[in-house]
Amino acid sequence: MASFKCADIGMACGFEVKGAKDAGEVMAIAAAHAKSSHGISSPPPDLVAKLQKAIKA
Repeated sequence: MASFKCADIGMACGFEVKGAKDAGEVMAIAAAHAKSSHGISSPPPDLVAKLQKAIKA
């Protein structure tokens, strides 16, 4: 199971993904959250890289 917290990449946000089947699922859920909660519809490559590094398997 994979997980992620917005706080792990420096966001002042309590959002967490828990129990995702893999990093791909975490990325999809996080992308939807980023768009709806943070107004980030097209995350820059550096943010994507931070997110990928912060995913815990």
